Amino acid sequence: MHNPNSAIERVKNHLAYKLGQAMIDFTNSSSGGGYIALFKKLYKIKKQHKKEQKIYQQTIQVFPQLKYPSLEACSDYEQALRYKFHLSYMLGEVLIKAYQTWYTGGGFKLKNNIKKANKEFQIFREIFKEFDQINSSILEGLIDNKQLFLKEFSRIKNILKIHQDYKAILDNIFHNFNYFIQNFDLIEEWLLSDDFKERYKKENHPYPSLLDPKKLNDKNEKINYHNIPAELAWEMNLPLPDNYEFVWLGGHAMGCAALNLFFQRCNVNVKWCGYLNGFDRFVFNYHLLVSNSSSYNALQIFEYRTFTNKFEEEKFFSSFSSKKKILISYKDPFTMIKTILNANIVKSEYYIQDKKLNASNITKNTIDILQRYKRKYNKYNIKDFDPYLLQHQMLIQEFLLKYFKNSKKYFLDMNDIQPENAFITLEKLATYFNFTKPSILDKQFYQEKKSLATTFLLHYFPLILDFDEFEIEINAKELNYSKKDDISDLFFKKKIYIDNHQIHFYINKNLDFDKKLYIKIKKIILQLIYIIKKYINLNQPLCEKDILHYLSLDKKYRDIYLKIINYNLTTLKQHRP
Repeated sequence: MHNPNSAIERVKNHLAYKLGQAMIDFTNSSSGGGYIALFKKLYKIKKQHKKEQKIYQQTIQVFPQLKYPSLEACSDYEQALRYKFHLSYMLGEVLIKAYQTWYTGGGFKLKNNIKKANKEFQIFREIFKEFDQINSSILEGLIDNKQLFLKEFSRIKNILKIHQDYKAILDNIFHNFNYFIQNFDLIEEWLLSDDFKERYKKENHPYPSLLDPKKLNDKNEKINYHNIPAELAWEMNLPLPDNYEFVWLGGHAMGCAALNLFFQRCNVNVKWCGYLNGFDRFVFNYHLLVSNSSSYNALQIFEYRTFTNKFEEEKFFSSFSSKKKILISYKDPFTMIKTILNANIVKSEYYIQDKKLNASNITKNTIDILQRYKRKYNKYNIKDFDPYLLQHQMLIQEFLLKYFKNSKKYFLDMNDIQPENAFITLEKLATYFNFTKPSILDKQFYQEKKSLATTFLLHYFPLILDFDEFEIEINAKELNYSKKDDISDLFFKKKIYIDNHQIHFYINKNLDFDKKLYIKIKKIILQLIYIIKKYINLNQPLCEKDILHYLSLDKKYRDIYLKIINYNLTTLKQHRP
């Protein structure tokens, strides 16, 4: 062997290949000597091969840097694997097996095994000639499952012939060839079924499933969604498990966080998958469904910008069932722009992490904390906002609806989940999508604001009011996860609101307030509330008029916004003119 970096040369240097080649040379040779000469030659080859292997092992013990790279690391690895299906290699394997089993009758089977090897060689040559999809992964599968493949060859050949004009399923078969061979009976039944023909082949579906989805959803089947890894399911084009009731298409800056809370209150299992690409989204949803087989599940799609790979995007959306209903959230685009601009509250140059207020110097301490945050956008710098965020994170429905053309759709105006309408809206949604209706006993929950995204309160709270001997925590109701005692009713008969959000007060131990201390605490709290309200009023968020005024002055940006908005309202105008 001259080049250890060549996988082909190294395979040809295998004992099996050298023995088989010697046998072929002998058969084609006109020289005499008969089989005795052949056996002598084979013996010499075996002896020389063993000697070379011994020298190699001794060499790399002394000089480990001379160890050959793995076959897989060689640039010609795929071509080299084909040499294992050459007649030379296959005959050599027969000779080695005959030698190893000589004393148990291996020699008597040699003649028949040689004939068998010749026949198998013809089969593999036919396969390689007919199908150009054969790659290293398939070759490895054939090597690992050679006898199983040969046993079912006529049936496998029949499947490949039947679907020879359906490239997508052939690609799937060859891409998962190991699995295809090992589970051939199950896959054959599916690929010959009328259901496969109607669902995939008839419409030339680009991502046909390698397994029957109906059986996969049955836990009693030997192979089902619960014992197939999500990554393998993706590779085999399996659709998502069927145990979800609807798909929710939404976006940022329209109130989806609040609706998500309402859904969970109505026992709808729905989770935001984050900023994931097509493959990772599939895995996330797959795990969600498999691990919640008895729940009422809904799947959520909120971002489009993370679909950076068109293949993954199309494949991901092909995994959804067209029989599922679609919920499309929408809102006035300018209200959404206002919301996303106002949600950008950033740390100022005065930022300090500590949020503890000394009760003895409440005015200065509070102002110090309030000045740590500022709004990123105002009516003078709206231009700094990237309008294409609208297209990728907010107004994404038009991009997504093309994948749900045949699904039933419900268009939800997100103004209908405002506190005054939320309860009735959830009742309507529950009726349409058949999930648990909101309880009348829980009506107050739906009548409260849920998001603090556009308010300073999200950043201010929780505040700690320090009285030396004890501390009082101040927080918005929506943000509170404290286990401390709520003492709000002790000081105020009416609910306290700042920026339309209910404020509560907590303490970590029971205290007996005398009248003097009670009056002091209440006075300081009222002073604190006044300062916060005043600061918020002086730093009002943008309104729709500010945005429209800006666009009226800047034609270039106005045209960009209008183009994005008009495109993304195409379908909406048809259903909600």
